[in-house]
Amino acid sequence: MSSSFDQMRANVGKLLRGIDRYNPENLPTLERYVETQAKENAYDLEANLAVLKLYQFNPAYFQVTVTSQILLKALTNLPHTDFTLCKSSSLTTVSQQEERPIRQILYLGNLLETCHFQSFWTSLEENRELIDGITGFEDSVRKFICHVVGITYQTIEHRLLAEMLGDPLDTQVKVWMNKYGWTEDEEGQIFIFNQEESVKPKNIVEKIDFESVSSIMATSQ
Repeated sequence: MSSSFDQMRANVGKLLRGIDRYNPENLPTLERYVETQAKENAYDLEANLAVLKLYQFNPAYFQVTVTSQILLKALTNLPHTDFTLCKSSSLTTVSQQEERPIRQILYLGNLLETCHFQSFWTSLEENRELIDGITGFEDSVRKFICHVVGITYQTIEHRLLAEMLGDPLDTQVKVWMNKYGWTEDEEGQIFIFNQEESVKPKNIVEKIDFESVSSIMATSQ
């Protein structure tokens, strides 16, 4: 990450401390910071939530493009709850929710959160202009998908994983397999997790105090 961005982060951090956090005159600085996050594949949830809160308090300043960038950046941080936080901190009117880019992003977010990954990639392909300028968006989504696969599957078909990763040309699967140490057999089965390796013996010790024993003995006499 560049030193210029680090300086910008530090300046914004100072801006958000104290009463100036709620000064709408600071919006141009914060909006530029959002745009820089998108371009440099960086992320600052606190600053982005501050922008959305300022829009909430000052509807006349609402910017569709900036709000869209914030929502998309929140999606890149799944499985954390940032997207839910950003939704609840913005879009206070029906008209804001109905803005086309925002409506589409909310739909994409719902597909990811409900693990409809193939549908997500299909919809994204139809609306690729949404992620223009959002550096690293697709790889961040694939990282989330691999997280879901890793906690859900022990084995998965190569074809299915490729579909889930939105990889019709089959160029990304090997990259992500190598990243997570997954292996594939000759029949196209990818081994995600060896359950036997995770099974560890556990000693269970039950303790009964003297008063409990004495009460049981008393009732049995």
